[in-house]
Formats: sequence, structure tokens, C-alpha cells
Amino acid sequence: MLSISNLGKQHGAQTLFAGAALTFNPGCRYGIVGANGSGKSTILRIIAGEEEASDGEVTFANRAVVGWLKQDHFAYEEVPIIDVVLMGNRELYDAMIEKEALLAATATDGFDGDRYAELEDIVMKHDGYSQEALAAELLEGLNIPAATHREPMRVLSGGYKLRVLLAQTLAMQPDILLLDEPNNHLDILSIRWLEKFLVKHRGVVLVVSHDRRFLNAICTHIVDVDNEQVNLYPGDYDAFERAKAEHRQRQETEIDKRQAEIKEQKAFIDRFKAQANKARQANSKAKRIAKIVIETLPQSSRRHPTFRFEQVRPSGRTVLPLEGVSKAFGDKQVLSDVSLLVERGDRLAIIGPNGIGKSTLLKIAMGLVEPDGGVFEWGYEVRPGYFSQDHEALEAGDGETVLSWLWRFAQERHEGFIRGKLAQVLFHRDDVEKRVKSLSGGESTRLVLAQLGLLLPNVLVLDEPTNHLDFEGIEALSAGLLDYQGTLIFVSHNRWFVEQLATRIIEIRPDGLEDYRGTYREYLAHCGDDHLDAEVAAAQARRDRRLRKRA
Repeated sequence: MLSISNLGKQHGAQTLFAGAALTFNPGCRYGIVGANGSGKSTILRIIAGEEEASDGEVTFANRAVVGWLKQDHFAYEEVPIIDVVLMGNRELYDAMIEKEALLAATATDGFDGDRYAELEDIVMKHDGYSQEALAAELLEGLNIPAATHREPMRVLSGGYKLRVLLAQTLAMQPDILLLDEPNNHLDILSIRWLEKFLVKHRGVVLVVSHDRRFLNAICTHIVDVDNEQVNLYPGDYDAFERAKAEHRQRQETEIDKRQAEIKEQKAFIDRFKAQANKARQANSKAKRIAKIVIETLPQSSRRHPTFRFEQVRPSGRTVLPLEGVSKAFGDKQVLSDVSLLVERGDRLAIIGPNGIGKSTLLKIAMGLVEPDGGVFEWGYEVRPGYFSQDHEALEAGDGETVLSWLWRFAQERHEGFIRGKLAQVLFHRDDVEKRVKSLSGGESTRLVLAQLGLLLPNVLVLDEPTNHLDFEGIEALSAGLLDYQGTLIFVSHNRWFVEQLATRIIEIRPDGLEDYRGTYREYLAHCGDDHLDAEVAAAQARRDRRLRKRA
């Protein structure tokens, strides 16, 4: 179906990968993993024809259809949402539009029966009369309600526009499906739905993702991009981690054996080289040592930051009481009569569909958004630290560097201390002179988290902190937060991250708020797995529409 041979890519003097040779088979789903900047997305772009390889070639089976999730979400502003999805199969969409035009022109120009028959053949070939229902199903699965399907794309936010483009890509029913971080703009409901869709897909799936649970749910293989090499491992992400660690351990054990052998032989030579009766034997051992080659194991390109959070002092027992908090933006009500009490030591995860008000609730608590109604007040001695998914804390002058920006928050400290804190989050040597405004998403995230470490908050309020982190960053953040002694309030769609940290779940639903004291896994057992099943939610939405029509 798809193969790459001797594939390589260089950016100037930097080699991302070289000599990659893999075959991708139908029915298999490949997760592409590696450190940020290692070349994962580059591989997808090369296969999609969006970027040229430096070496090697990509070979497709005859007439293979490639589906590539593009990010041009402003290209369809005035097009009805469902039509954007139908455009995934361009031949079918164009045939359907032309059929309508022929029928509309019949009264003035006559009826072109031959052309109409040709177009009907195209529609039948693509099972065209079921495609609109399929498009609606895709949109509902991605949590775009049926009431908006005939609206133009411009009514949606950027994240929801990307969902429509994802539905468009899936509607192509491609032989080769390429997805780069598809769950970045999805909520838990939609991620679950996408997992089930991909598992049923009969073609090749290649996906870049930093969501461990997502990769475990869908992957039959893992493609590891590390140290300028591309290697294939069977199984899901957990199996890959074990296999790679075991392979490394075997290599290290073999090197240790060879080094021990050399040491033993050298000791013999040093002891007996001067004795005539042993000199011959010592010389033979010296020749044997000279032939032993000890492989130098390459260092991984993966880098592990360290995140440390300490509290200046514990807060009072009552951290944040909210009573009857409501908020609407225009005609859209996002929060309605929300009441809850956050207490010292809570590790509270806020979950729910996108647009339901999770981030708004955090912004209200931090005083960044005014509620329309309700009361709230931070408790005694509470010192909150806030991470915004939009990196609102990163206000910097045009020439401000990483070092000077972080130093602002600990001016009483010396430069060596600040450099040490930056090194913990992977800003080494010249990296500290980077301009803050030129940082990537992952670099910005690490810098803001380093800032929170300096502020010594006793309550951490985090809004999607894992969005731009790679696996190593997510694991390091989880470890740092597990060691943190203060109160944690966070929003995340990364289920592995929620599983690691949460001891209390707040789910915001259209019909109210669910407050569960327990872990995420316990919460799923409490409410049933269907609770997060978008197929069930979509089916319920269809039933509700039918009931409204009957009424």
C-alpha cells in the first residue's frame, strides 16, 4: 500500500533522519513518536507531498487515495459546514453540484440527458445518496451539533473548524490516512469517537500524537523517530516503550560483557607478558583484544525536563467556594448556576465537551472574566498560580530574552540560580538568549511552568498544560505535580494525564455539574464507559430531534 525507502531529510546542517525504510500495510495503524523537532510531522508532510525529501523515495500502490488533514480552516468561510465535509470526496461533490445545476437549467436550456446519466454513474459509484448522512454522522461524532450543519463555516471557532476539516478528511475514506495531532482540538467525547472510527478503518493510518492513551487505543505499530533513525515496533505505545527499553538493556549488557572480557585479558597480559613460557599466550590475547569492537550506543534525542512546584505555605482548608456562578457570551450560555467547594489538597480535574465553559470557569476564578451572576472568593492565605492554554502570562518586550523574562519573577536571586531553573526545563547555554516572542509552543509551555515554580503558589490552576508538550514533557509534568503538596485544579483532555493526577472529577454537562470524589478510572466505573461514548451521545441527539419533530 505504502513504502518508504532510504528516506532522509536535512534542514541545513541538521539531519532529522536518514536511511528510513518501512512498509505500511492496510488495516494497520501506525503511531509516529519522538521528541519535538525530531521529524515526526516532516515524515507525514513528505508522504502527503507537502514537502520534499532530501533523499529516498515514497511509493504508493496504484490509485491509492491519500487523506491529509490540512490546517487551512479559513478556506471555506462562506461554505455550509456539511458541504465542506462532502468536499472530502471531490469527484462526488462536483458531480452532485453539477446534477443540481442541470436540473435547475432544464426550464431554460433543455435537459442534457446524456450528461445527467454520466453524473448519476459517478454518484452511484461513490454511494453518493448515503454520503450526506455519513457527513452528518462524522460531524456529530466530533461534537458539532446538527443544528449548525447548514450554517457557514465562519460561525465556528478555530478549533471547531479544524474538526470540520478532520471530518472532511475522514469522509474521503482514503486508502492512506495521515493525521498530525488530530486530538489537539478534541474533547474527551470526540477523542473516544475518533478512536473507534480509526480502529474500524480498513486502510493505512499514520498518526502523530502525544496522547499515550490514544495511541494505546488505536495503534498496531509504533514508528520511533530518534537519534536520526526511524525504527518500527509492533504493538501499542506501552509495548513499544517496553521493547525499546529491553533492547537498550540487552545492548548495554553486551557492552558490559565485552568490557569485562577486555579487562580480564589485559590483566592476564600485564601479569604474564614478561614470562617466556606465557609470552606467546599473552601475545595471542592481545591480538584477540584488538579485534573486539565495542559499540558506542547513541544518545537518544529525547530530552527530559524537570518541573518542580513548591508552595510558600499551606492555604486554609477552604480554597475556593463558588455559589451560583453563571456566564453567557451573547446568546450562548456556557455556565449556569455552578456551585462547588474546592478544599485544600484537592486534585481536581474539570472535564466536559469543548465550549461547555471549563476554561471560562478557571478564568472567572482568576479574575480574568466577570461572571454574569454568582459569588466566589479565594480562601484564607490562598496564593494561586495560573497556567493559561493561550500563554497569557508570556507578555514580553520585543527584545526580551528567556533569561531576562524569568529573572523578573525572582529578582533577588543571582543569574546562576535562574540559569539553573531554565536548564531544568531544557533551556541550556545559548538557549537562554532566545527571544521570548520567537519561542515555539512547547518552549513557551516549559517557560511558563518554570515561572510557576518560582512563584511558590499553594494552588495551581492549569488550563490544558499538556497541549504543546511531548511525551517526556507530559511525563515530567505529571511527576512534578504528583510531588506538589498544594491544591491542584486543572482542565485537560489528555486522559492518561487525568488518570495520573486527579483525585476528584468535576464534569460540566449541558444539564448540570457532576462532582465525583475519586480517580478518573473510578469515575468511569461509577458512571459507565458509555458516559464518554460519543456514539451513544450522537444516537441520543438523533432521538431527541425525532421527538421534537413529533411534538
